[in-house]
Amino acid sequence: MHLLNTILDIIFPAKCILCGQTGVDLCLECLSEAPSAERESASWIFPLYDYRYPAIKKSLWLLKYNGKKRLAKVFAENIYDKMLEELSELSVLQNFTEAILIPIPLSPKRYAERGYNQAELICEEIIKINNQRQSLKHWPASALGSVSCNLNLQKNILIKIKETEHQARIKNRNIRLKNVIDSFAIKDKEKNINLLKGRNIILIDDITTTGATLSEAKKVLKHSGARKVIAFTVAH
Repeated sequence: MHLLNTILDIIFPAKCILCGQTGVDLCLECLSEAPSAERESASWIFPLYDYRYPAIKKSLWLLKYNGKKRLAKVFAENIYDKMLEELSELSVLQNFTEAILIPIPLSPKRYAERGYNQAELICEEIIKINNQRQSLKHWPASALGSVSCNLNLQKNILIKIKETEHQARIKNRNIRLKNVIDSFAIKDKEKNINLLKGRNIILIDDITTTGATLSEAKKVLKHSGARKVIAFTVAH
């Protein structure tokens, strides 16, 4: 698989989807121009960018619907840095440590249609970054800052059991909230409740609007014994 990816990179080299710079799918210069998320969201949800910014909207659409999977790495790098920033405070003030990383799942039908879950791809890239930082722990702290955190990726605990209308297509907030009610569950509940009990959870998704999807996922995890749940998203 690594050899195949290398060959594909040679035949189809990465280019910034906005400016065309070679070597990257979304260059730092273009990404740095994206405004931070400023619209109000719940205090436990940490979005990075304003979804209304054309570059962010386009790149997320390409990741989600057009198979531009390498964009997951770009967004994972930025989410990871934001995560370290927030966890440096939460670990001290709220004992938020040893977190389980959980992507917001797709329904089986939507996963079959798309072939992948963009939130899951971002989680996998976050774990790769964290593992790389873990390997650098012998470096002086002053050189690397807060190098890494302890993360445990679990992709098959939270599942989506109800096919729902795309949240983005629903304008009314109350209807959005009703749309996702009872849409999530814990897979193999008897086994996984022991894994969740008393644990801190980090949810990952690409976009949050009203926060209804994340709130429903949080509710299910809390009812299953999770200690504290927070979430990071690419955009709001």
